[in-house]
Amino acid sequence: MVSTGWALPRVVVAAPASGHGKTTVATGLLGALRRRGLTVSPHKVGPDYIDPGYHGLAAGRPGRNLDPWLVGPERVAPLLRHGASVPTPADVAVIEGVMGLHDGAVGRRGYASTAHVATLVDAPVLLVLDTTAQGRSAAALVLGMRAFDERVRVGGVILNRVGSPRHETLLRDALAEVGVPVLGAVSRSVEVAAPSRHLGLVPVAERAPESLAVVAALADLVAATVDLDAVLDLARSAPPLTAPAWDPVAAVGGPVSTAPVGGPTSTGGPTVAVAAGAAFTFSYAETAELLAAAGATVAPFDPLRDPGLPAGTRAVVIGGGFPEAHADALAGNAALRAELAAFDGPVVAECAGLLYLGRSLDGAPMCGRLDLTARMTGRLTLGYREAVAAADSPVTRAGEPVRGHEFHRTVTDPGHGDTPAWRFDGAAHGFVDGRVHASYLHVHWAGQPHAARRLVQACR
Repeated sequence: MVSTGWALPRVVVAAPASGHGKTTVATGLLGALRRRGLTVSPHKVGPDYIDPGYHGLAAGRPGRNLDPWLVGPERVAPLLRHGASVPTPADVAVIEGVMGLHDGAVGRRGYASTAHVATLVDAPVLLVLDTTAQGRSAAALVLGMRAFDERVRVGGVILNRVGSPRHETLLRDALAEVGVPVLGAVSRSVEVAAPSRHLGLVPVAERAPESLAVVAALADLVAATVDLDAVLDLARSAPPLTAPAWDPVAAVGGPVSTAPVGGPTSTGGPTVAVAAGAAFTFSYAETAELLAAAGATVAPFDPLRDPGLPAGTRAVVIGGGFPEAHADALAGNAALRAELAAFDGPVVAECAGLLYLGRSLDGAPMCGRLDLTARMTGRLTLGYREAVAAADSPVTRAGEPVRGHEFHRTVTDPGHGDTPAWRFDGAAHGFVDGRVHASYLHVHWAGQPHAARRLVQACR
């Protein structure tokens, strides 16, 4: 298939390590550029759900993830083009990196790193540098980041947490020696931060209107301290994006029939209820797009507030989030818990959804659809996983490989059911119970589009 190149200006916001201020700069850039009247497309390297929420609030359109591990490297540029095309074509794309520029999947030599994604989408890198307690050595650090992989083009630096005007002059002079332009300098005295929780920032959905104030403050900060024209010039230096846009309809093979076997042709797509609201904020935008492409009517519902599932619900998807922060409110919605316990259609649950379907979470009653209890711990389980489906379910076939990630501080008792959902790291994980598929593993359905098709087919 021949694709017409698109001269999409784009820039990757990266850093030498976590904590240098990537999210501050990326979110502020999105907001500041939008204020200029530009249509800005927000993207995030890696599996993280929370940063894209802030990006989406700043840009006014969904934040999207670019993760070679979850979707395959061949889909990264098409997903960027798709995200930058809908609902309207963007004037510029801002891509926030993950961890340090060259940090990726452990033991994979930079696979799924920010640098890897920058090469896949052929975009220049804007390096954010925490300058606390360093002077001329900052130039050596930037020079090393630039030289480590010659395929990665570091086109400029934003100095963060600068101590004084004299400190800024010292840093600018040093970077001029190595030929890397400084496109902005942020003083440590004006730093803006969003409140954090045990798994990162507090999601946008939980903090409005506070989130609006944080995003507005970040846009103010970047507009006042960063040369936006220079950033745009850097973004425009990216060559045309030749990859074809990812197409959810093509990915699932088009709408499927959900008429009963031997029955009449269905006249309308089945309703798939998707959990939303403050307790269930972890969802990739492509999930709903794939379900709709497969013929479903996607109906969000909020387990904190809605007394029942949307009318005509034939299947349920409950993604990740922070149910532990809302356990009492979830427990208080007894009517919805009872309906989910009795629901006999297909259910897919990830992480927070797994906890919600159990009998209790930290002693608070949950749905009781699965015979398990869950509790918070002090141990973080985090990382990419290579899994194999352990059983047939509404979205899997036994023996199929899948790549996902885990990110939680809870445990369940038992750790898996008699029929587990997955096997990885030499152990069983998750639960397949009737038409329920539930586990801690997060999967990006753009990398597994058959999951959406199968779920809609399972509505028969």
